[in-house]
Amino acid sequence: MKKLSQIAASVSIVALLAGCAATDTQGGRTAVGAGAGAAVGAGLGALIGDSSKAAAIGAGIGAVAGGVAGYNWAGIKQDVQQSGATSLGVDVTEMPDGTLRVNIPSHVSFDSGKAQLKAELLPVLDSVARALVQHPELRAKAIGHTDSTGGADLNQRLSLERAHAVTNYLVQRGVNGGYLMAEGRGPNSPIADNSTPEGRAMNRRVELYLYAIQQ
Repeated sequence: MKKLSQIAASVSIVALLAGCAATDTQGGRTAVGAGAGAAVGAGLGALIGDSSKAAAIGAGIGAVAGGVAGYNWAGIKQDVQQSGATSLGVDVTEMPDGTLRVNIPSHVSFDSGKAQLKAELLPVLDSVARALVQHPELRAKAIGHTDSTGGADLNQRLSLERAHAVTNYLVQRGVNGGYLMAEGRGPNSPIADNSTPEGRAMNRRVELYLYAIQQ
């Protein structure tokens, strides 16, 4: 009985959060935006027994105007990978919230403490720009991250400058600046252990999310 009560409570919480997170547009299609979407994922975790995976639903780009629509990323994903992403260690992943994440590690994007793009990364960004120009229904958001070393203000500024470096380059390649967003999260969203050199290297990154808006 106690277990059934917990499941019932979780269902209620998920339903409530989903109502807050969903955006209804043109005939009722819904999409979960990330801020509330992450909370929905956590609620789903109580049901499916894997909160780490469930919380990834909507946890990437945050809430976006109009919501995120489903999209067939196969062609764009292949083009980005073949532009040099795979050989550079740039991971291109379709996310549970419907976005395409291009995870750019710092060793191929920026020198330590700098926000100037390295030349080797540019063909990858060229392929992203090409996709955004050819598919005007798409938008993109760059999110900069740092490790936990150094001052909080410095890390926050550096993460934002790096995100802007990515979006500014896309604009130079013909992408409508109104279709782009940049955000710096400093060390606040680690994906690895900051107590090890390997972990800190993984945490220093720019995540570029492509997404389709609700029509």
